[in-house]
Amino acid sequence: MNFSFEIFPPKTDKGFEKLCSDGGVLDQLNELNPAYISVTYGAGGTGIGRNMAVLKKIAESKRSLPVTHYTCINNSVEGVREEFNTFLENGISHVLALRGDIPRGQPDTGGAFQHSSELVRFLKNEYGSRIHIAVAGLPEGHIESSDFHKDIRFLKMKQDEGAERIITQLCWDMEQFKRWYDTIRHEGITMPVDIGVMPVLDPAVTIRMALSNNGCAIPADLARIISRHWLRPHVFNPEEDQETMELRLRDFRDEGMAYTIRQCREYKKLGPAGIHLYVLNKADVARKILREV
Repeated sequence: MNFSFEIFPPKTDKGFEKLCSDGGVLDQLNELNPAYISVTYGAGGTGIGRNMAVLKKIAESKRSLPVTHYTCINNSVEGVREEFNTFLENGISHVLALRGDIPRGQPDTGGAFQHSSELVRFLKNEYGSRIHIAVAGLPEGHIESSDFHKDIRFLKMKQDEGAERIITQLCWDMEQFKRWYDTIRHEGITMPVDIGVMPVLDPAVTIRMALSNNGCAIPADLARIISRHWLRPHVFNPEEDQETMELRLRDFRDEGMAYTIRQCREYKKLGPAGIHLYVLNKADVARKILREV
């Protein structure tokens, strides 16, 4: 089983320097020998310039494989062709093909492709074996879908169009993940699966990622960790001082990391191809999880 990491392109020059400078976060992640490092593309394709800059830095290091996220949002056929020609020219041949989140107030993707399966088909027809395509797996179903089995049929369609790997969305509900994993295999989906894991580091981020972004369940044991360390404001002590709040956040992170490590160990038992850690540009988080798992 391999480990890989997801990072994001920093919005500021200071953040970019911290990530990409000699001895920076990227170098520290490469020391952990990941199978690949994926780089997010930004909402609506924003930040594509920094996405490319980070990918080039990974490619130039020759220490791990760069994988770009890519969405259908606001992307024309010619725009997709131009960007992928540039990717290939810079040694970037692996992509996580996504529909992307439709911007608020916009009726559809605003581009040539309305579904990631269409993007997969185009890339395979256009580039053949020059491009290697991963797609998203959704153990709890797409937030816009009410049909679990329909979601899996769409995933099978992406495999039939030429996708080669699955990187799953975060899922803290282990029983639901097992149900999804068993079902995709039963339905003839044979692609290797890398399980996406979001480290539990901040209660607000955990809640937002679960509920507003993905419609994921928060299991009782994780809910209890959040409740024990509830922050800003504390219902029963609204005048709590900043130092105390920082101590409770530290305690939350300690419990959250322990929870994440337990989860990775459970996932490891299922025998997936790998675990894909959303490390939030924090090399110390990746290092601790790999050491323990």
